[in-house]
Amino acid sequence: MIARGDNRPGRDALPSVATHAGRHVSPLDRSLQLIMGCGLNRDDPIIDVSGGDASLVGALLLLGYTDVTVVQSSAVGCSAFLERLGDWESCLTVLTGDVTQLHLKRRFALWHDRGSFCLLKYPEDRQRYVEVLEEALRPEGHLVIATIGPEGPQEYGSQRVRCYSQATLTQEMGCRFELAEHSLDLIEVPSGEHHHFLHCRFRRHAPHRTRSA
Repeated sequence: MIARGDNRPGRDALPSVATHAGRHVSPLDRSLQLIMGCGLNRDDPIIDVSGGDASLVGALLLLGYTDVTVVQSSAVGCSAFLERLGDWESCLTVLTGDVTQLHLKRRFALWHDRGSFCLLKYPEDRQRYVEVLEEALRPEGHLVIATIGPEGPQEYGSQRVRCYSQATLTQEMGCRFELAEHSLDLIEVPSGEHHHFLHCRFRRHAPHRTRSA
């Protein structure tokens, strides 16, 4: 079952999806459920660093979000993405590059990542990811992230991956982020196998204000 923090949205605001750990769920529905739990305005800026998940971005645009940025790893992927969602060009920005090397010129209310962070094998890459995330996310902004679960496979497709529990992922994100809710979900992968994926929503802490004497 999705575990929530004290500041949680009402259940009526969430899409109807299975919420029990171990049940089969759609990764798209789970991401949307967590995103809707953020309580964003429709014009709040959102960034997706999942490598161009057109199904999620298309769903966000259909729901009325008007400021969505997507990070693609290649120019070829960027062109294909724009072809698929070109009708939404006025609401969509597509960037090309490695997420750990991004230098974003604005801040976002939501950072979404499905499967990119767990591909980072080296501590320095994960540290750089968190640094870019901290630079890009507004104070009290939201991070919605999906990784392979703690008992998941060590390989996904042809790539090595790192597995996370909510505790180890929280540790990786650092002290500036508080875990608001999480779930462990059984999801079918392209090979037809089913694996547990961890879905989490974090909230970034607002910076402490120093009191004047």
